[in-house]
Amino acid sequence: MGIAMRKTSFILFLSLLSGGLVSGQERSPADYIDPFIGNVAPLLNTNRPVVHLPNQAVRVFPRRQDHLDMQITDFPAMVTNIITPQMVFGVKPSVGEVTDTGWFRRLNYDHDYEVAKPWYYSVRLTDDNVLLEYTAGKKGGIYRFRFPAGVEKNLLFSHYYEKGEYQVSGKVITGTEKVNDAIHSQEGKAYIYGEVSGNPQSGIKEGEKDWGRYTVSGRPEAPKKVDGQRAWFSYGKSAGATVEFRYAISFISIEQAKKNFETEIKSATFEQVRDKGTAAWQKVAGQIKVEGGTEAQRRTFYTALYRCNARMVDISEGGSYFSGYDKKVHSDKRPFYTDDYTWGNYIALHPLRMILDPAKEADMLQSYVTMYEQDGWMPEYPRPYGDRPGMFAFHSSVMFLDAYRKGIRNFDVEKAFEGMVKNEDKATLLPFRNGPRGALEDFYDKNGFYPGLRPGEEESDPFASQKKGQVRSSVAVTLEDSYDSWAVSELAGELGKKDIQARFAPRTQNYKNLWWDKYMLFMPKDAKGDWIEIDPKFDGGGNGFAYYNENNGWTYKWNVQQDIKGLRELCGGPDKMEQQLDQLFREGLDRSKPDFWAKFPNETGMIGQMGMGNQVSFFIPYFFNYTHAPWKTQKYTRLILDTWFQDNIFGVPGDEDGGSMSSFVVFSAMGFFPVVPGIPRYTITSPVFSKVTIDLPNGKKFTLIANKCSRTNKYIQSATLNGKALRSLSFSHEDLLKGGTLVLEMGEGTDAKWEMEN
Repeated sequence: MGIAMRKTSFILFLSLLSGGLVSGQERSPADYIDPFIGNVAPLLNTNRPVVHLPNQAVRVFPRRQDHLDMQITDFPAMVTNIITPQMVFGVKPSVGEVTDTGWFRRLNYDHDYEVAKPWYYSVRLTDDNVLLEYTAGKKGGIYRFRFPAGVEKNLLFSHYYEKGEYQVSGKVITGTEKVNDAIHSQEGKAYIYGEVSGNPQSGIKEGEKDWGRYTVSGRPEAPKKVDGQRAWFSYGKSAGATVEFRYAISFISIEQAKKNFETEIKSATFEQVRDKGTAAWQKVAGQIKVEGGTEAQRRTFYTALYRCNARMVDISEGGSYFSGYDKKVHSDKRPFYTDDYTWGNYIALHPLRMILDPAKEADMLQSYVTMYEQDGWMPEYPRPYGDRPGMFAFHSSVMFLDAYRKGIRNFDVEKAFEGMVKNEDKATLLPFRNGPRGALEDFYDKNGFYPGLRPGEEESDPFASQKKGQVRSSVAVTLEDSYDSWAVSELAGELGKKDIQARFAPRTQNYKNLWWDKYMLFMPKDAKGDWIEIDPKFDGGGNGFAYYNENNGWTYKWNVQQDIKGLRELCGGPDKMEQQLDQLFREGLDRSKPDFWAKFPNETGMIGQMGMGNQVSFFIPYFFNYTHAPWKTQKYTRLILDTWFQDNIFGVPGDEDGGSMSSFVVFSAMGFFPVVPGIPRYTITSPVFSKVTIDLPNGKKFTLIANKCSRTNKYIQSATLNGKALRSLSFSHEDLLKGGTLVLEMGEGTDAKWEMEN
């Protein structure tokens, strides 16, 4: 048999193992998912081929820098943070005698012998000719290793953090990973209970292991010794060629990990766990059915939908959970979710779930409330071991308001509101910090803007200066807190708390205090109220974070979702706003790309000054719907999807952040978007599919039909909702929940007249 034929046969074999198609079968939505899409980042964090069940804690992918790393360090039992990954309990195969070399070396592989599905992963490790397969459950998973016949076979276990512990007895392994991650302010423990197949010899190795520290962040660290136990299982030459390692994880204890194992993994075959995962993903992907479009667009769409289910994750274990917010174990019949980035995920990920699974969204919001009750603060970046200080703003307030107005009330609204108000009244607004407010917040209350430091000026605030390298992001903080204050004021009105509504209402307009007509942009002021003259395109100060944050002033100009009408007035009216949006999409960098990205490495996926690679820009293309030229929204959303979201390893333009960017893709490809979370309406754009059908949890269907839709017929000529003509390109969340059909007549003309969105 020739090499090409052997390769084809092998890949067909893997496809069948992973639950792939048999020739002649019709493709289901889940079959279009390709976890390799976006596995090479433009600059910073990359996507991974994550194997997991939707919104469950056990998420697994190989430890390597990115898809173009030709070696794998090892394979984790669980990844607790998939963006800048935190991993626990590493395992890898080796052949021959058990020596330190087996733990030290990285594993060569061939990408053409690698398969990834949401429910299954496999790779051929070429040095030892070992086929590794993996499938995940809720709290555990199964690794299967197919060794060559007649060799000594080993499974080698290690830790990712210092002072990790293992115990082995017969075919059983238990262990504790002592997570201590200063970068992410995370400290806690994870536990494992596992069993290997067969009748191996086993042992423990004490002492240091030189990892070489090949990180998965794309930025390798210097070599580092990790002091912790290593465990091994070894099989003789006459033992069977296939070895399985099945396990479960717990945040509570080894005993609970064993219970999780017995409940889910112990009696299930590899195929049964894999098939259960396949069914779960078929259900999730099949909730939205698309027709038309290209093969590539369907692959991009369903892969994006898959990414939207990586966060949040349920860490409940048999009616109990460990909380990183009071460091205690609690009993609760309701699932407890963690791992979220409110700064990015409020935009489209939470709104998407409010459509597809409002009951799960309510559980997640209640988890936020529970974290607040346990810790005293409404979290910003909730993680398994507590709230990570990240970015700034309390956009959970927007999420609560949005859910409430969309009829999702199955969470403690009063307690949530209490936490929203406390964060606004008593928490610091500084980015990358948690804690109580200080003098800067008092200044903000009095003056209506967060004060910036002049270039070269030393930090003088007592709280801010406690942390080396602390930045203020003064313009960004002012703009985003205006949105959060709006959410507090609006929910106060919904709840009949008129005094609180009135108190926060003026803060919703604070963004106007930093508008400088000279530049027609939001610019920083110092503590005296004087303008700080900077280049808003390039001079961010503090590596781009002193005044803005991850993006420049051209991007932050549009960061006024809660009052687009007010922003439009600042721009000089709808026609002037349209012109300024046009200029955004064609304005040059005025410097080399290396110089620009050295200052703003997050602002990637550029079209002019519009950077699609970061959350601050996601809603900007839709602002044309708030002018007299909504056809430009249709033009640019199509251009963005076609340019920056292709179905290959480079197919994501920036930090996807576990669903935030993917939810933009899902909405935009369907043809509508929640521009202002907190206002239960969707604005319409050009769908890439001729028909989209959403199966709603209430048993109804919402269908969008785009007649004559094509690459050139991308402009909306007219629209009807359930037979009634639309005058503006929007519809309500209530319209969607009722089910029905939105019909768009598509064509090449850009002269259709629409009422302007307000």
